[in-house]
Amino acid sequence: MQNATYIDDLLSLLREQESFVVTSHARPDGDAIGSALGLMHLLDGMGKRVTVAFADPIPVIYRSLPGVERIQAALPTAASSMLAPDVAVLLECDGFERTGFGRIAFDHMGAGLTINIDHHLSGKTFASFNWIDPEACAVGAMIYDLAVASGAKITADMATCLYTAVLTDTGSFTYPSTVAATFALAEHLVESGADANKIAQAVYFSNPPSKIRLLGAALGNMEIQGTVAWSWITQEEMSRADAAVEDCEGIVNYLIGMAGVEAAVFLRELPSRTEFRLSLRSKGEVDVAKVAERFGGGGHRSASGCTLDGSLDEAVTRIVAELQPDRVRSVQRLAQ
Repeated sequence: MQNATYIDDLLSLLREQESFVVTSHARPDGDAIGSALGLMHLLDGMGKRVTVAFADPIPVIYRSLPGVERIQAALPTAASSMLAPDVAVLLECDGFERTGFGRIAFDHMGAGLTINIDHHLSGKTFASFNWIDPEACAVGAMIYDLAVASGAKITADMATCLYTAVLTDTGSFTYPSTVAATFALAEHLVESGADANKIAQAVYFSNPPSKIRLLGAALGNMEIQGTVAWSWITQEEMSRADAAVEDCEGIVNYLIGMAGVEAAVFLRELPSRTEFRLSLRSKGEVDVAKVAERFGGGGHRSASGCTLDGSLDEAVTRIVAELQPDRVRSVQRLAQ
């Protein structure tokens, strides 16, 4: 019932306003892009003016999504447009900085209303209107619920974008957030025109050679200690593979896919060479969202991320210690 109230209130806001900017987090993934484009198609159908913007490039595997050509690389500003947008919608963000544009860019844009739609446990109420549902399998699922409640027709284009969002953010329907309603949603989207096979081909079987070269290097670096597995990629290895940041997406899933491994982490050296970006995964026993939050990150129980300072050895030592079963059980007892 709580979600129904949020949806009703949000629909009232959307109907009252005329122009929108939709964005999501830096280094966008399938849910960020699919849900943003899905919302764009919904707002298009409502007769609204919509701009979609991302601070970082769209990964190759998502560039065939309907409407992706409309995505801009910068937020509009009051000085650069006839009218400032009425509303800025941020998806999957815990603040304005998470978009990669920064708070100042939103101030310059001049939107009178901000809307925050998120499904992370670490979500924060930073906007004028905040709808956070940690039980949702993806923000794309929240946009789907919004579209259904609006009475709008779920077009094939919207269905394709939202199916992509749900497919990728549930780990191909393998994460604990996948429930019966998730499959009902997927069924409806396929009935509405989403081509499940074509989407899967684009997401999983359209990788550039650079990603496969990088995967080989990462797997060569793999280490296992008890039930924890980890691997890493340095800037030198990124250059050698001629790889982009997007080529790192999904590498951690190979680590968590091993028998006997309960938690996994992939570390990517950042250009500063003094920081590492971490992707964490769990099969459920370890709450990697809480681990990530202790380092200033966040996410879901089974999939989270954070950034650590220091050398590779320092970063590995810190994160592997946090993921060990004894450490996890100790922290859980303290939290009770």
